[in-house]
Amino acid sequence: MAAVTIIGGHGKIALILARILSSRGDAVTSWIRDPGQSEEVAATGATPRVLDVENASREEIAAALAGSDAVVFSAGAGGGNPERTYAVDRDAAIRSIQAAEQAGVKRYVMVSYLGAAPDHGVPESDPFFPYAEAKAAADVALRASDLDWTVLMPGRLTLDEPTGRVDPDATRSADNPGTSRANVALVAASVLDRPDTVGKDLPFTDGDTAIENAWA
Repeated sequence: MAAVTIIGGHGKIALILARILSSRGDAVTSWIRDPGQSEEVAATGATPRVLDVENASREEIAAALAGSDAVVFSAGAGGGNPERTYAVDRDAAIRSIQAAEQAGVKRYVMVSYLGAAPDHGVPESDPFFPYAEAKAAADVALRASDLDWTVLMPGRLTLDEPTGRVDPDATRSADNPGTSRANVALVAASVLDRPDTVGKDLPFTDGDTAIENAWA
């Protein structure tokens, strides 16, 4: 059994992930910003904790992470507001990385996106630009840390049913098949138990390879 903290605990991926982890016996704490989301989070088997990572200091985040074995960062501003996108997807993410180091939590899984990189190629005129910039900066900070990190890079997210199968060689394109949020949750749960995914970027869309055999 592991103690796992999910940051961004009310997101669609996080809610599915919390249920998967709780059902296999892990002790899950899901961080949320709105106390009104507590009941839905608790229904997954996770323990809800109200902590606004957008405004929390590194020290506050580190204190809240004490006792965790692993962190999954699945928070996001949701787009539409560049200032909040940078505040959550970049700044809060980087503070949480630093806080995990401070708290001695070694395992850290970042939910990013397929194509995330400093040379992402998104023009500044594109509304997606702040998100692309923010995720690139957070991913770079994680790779430079002393943590046992993994960056998940799923394609376009869908609400389809999980298949448990991915294409681990996927590259970003306008016509890629995407992947379900449930598949992303399955991948996150799998890599938490897989030392062979430490220090790796994991691109994927839906495909034909069983998750447990991907990236081996």
